[in-house]
Amino acid sequence: MKLLSQEQIETLAKFKCKDLFTTSFFLDTSKNRLTKKEIQLSLKNLLFNSRKKLKEMSLSKAKKESLVQDLEKIEKYCQQNLSGSNFVGLAIFSGSECDLWKVFNLVKSPRNMIIFDHNPYIRPLSAILTEYHRICVLTFDRKEARWYNIYMGEIFELGSLQSDVPSRIKEGGWQGYRSKRIERHMTSRLRDFFKKTAKETFTLMKKHNFEWLFLGCKDEYYAELEPLLHPYLKEKIKARIKANPGDSANIILQKTLKIKDKLKKQEKEKIVQNFISEHEKDGLAVSGLENTLSKLNRGGVQTLLVTRHFSQPGKFCPKCHFLFTNKSECPSCRVKTKPLIDVIDEAVEAALNSSSDVKHINPPSPLDKYGGIGAFLRYKI
Repeated sequence: MKLLSQEQIETLAKFKCKDLFTTSFFLDTSKNRLTKKEIQLSLKNLLFNSRKKLKEMSLSKAKKESLVQDLEKIEKYCQQNLSGSNFVGLAIFSGSECDLWKVFNLVKSPRNMIIFDHNPYIRPLSAILTEYHRICVLTFDRKEARWYNIYMGEIFELGSLQSDVPSRIKEGGWQGYRSKRIERHMTSRLRDFFKKTAKETFTLMKKHNFEWLFLGCKDEYYAELEPLLHPYLKEKIKARIKANPGDSANIILQKTLKIKDKLKKQEKEKIVQNFISEHEKDGLAVSGLENTLSKLNRGGVQTLLVTRHFSQPGKFCPKCHFLFTNKSECPSCRVKTKPLIDVIDEAVEAALNSSSDVKHINPPSPLDKYGGIGAFLRYKI
């Protein structure tokens, strides 16, 4: 199964294995950078080190046996499927004794790792999805409009629309009509065509839940179409590309991806700067792991910002599931806390479960000076 949506991650985040552990497996399978032999060696070393670590873990016999079965299933799957895979990454989540088995083909290479924990380790999946937006590209001129769906580096044509606008005429008439009357007739036809184009774009945007809209056209045609677009569409316009309906899908894809990468970088830089500004004026923002976890526990986080690959062990309350950096007892429940391998991953999961946005920021960034993690708040606590 290909990782495509936030819903897939949220479903995985809600999975609980109760008293047993789950195994989260990530492998870089990019054949553009790695040979098959190198990928197989990485797999072999990863499994060997995980089995060695498992023997040293202080777990009950039942928990260890469940994790051993996970590793065996993962190894068998890889032996049968790796050679035929065209994806650059693989993620597997297994819980042999709690009916968990999820396989995701990834479009971005993850770090090689195996995590044993009560819950699936979803953070790498969340980080991958934040890199992509569903983009609708509309290319058009006076004769044709063509729509494309671009997501995760792939492009699909959604449809096209042909106009019945006559070719431009020379002064002197056409079919016996005077030029001005003909020109008015052509202008009316062109406007009707652009109205249909705007309407179809609105329909496609709602149907496919596109986040961004890119337009490929000449300036004169953009000036004609833009006033006809629904306000919802105008808010979605993120860029214009130098393209027309006659360009190949591959050309349109490459031009779109180039602009997309630039916009994503600008977007993350802007959100970090907004965070710093809000934090410095003592507004609706908080920084640092302990403060961020405190606000997350109370449901006050609107958007969680976390530095990519930043991890830290922590604690959680088995009763209320609050997260802590190092408290031995939950202040609310007076229950002894349990250790976490990575409290950052649990924070990401908690944010997703509370319908908060999560932004993964590539280091180095100004967020590093604020503890590598922070949040915009829903309200002042």
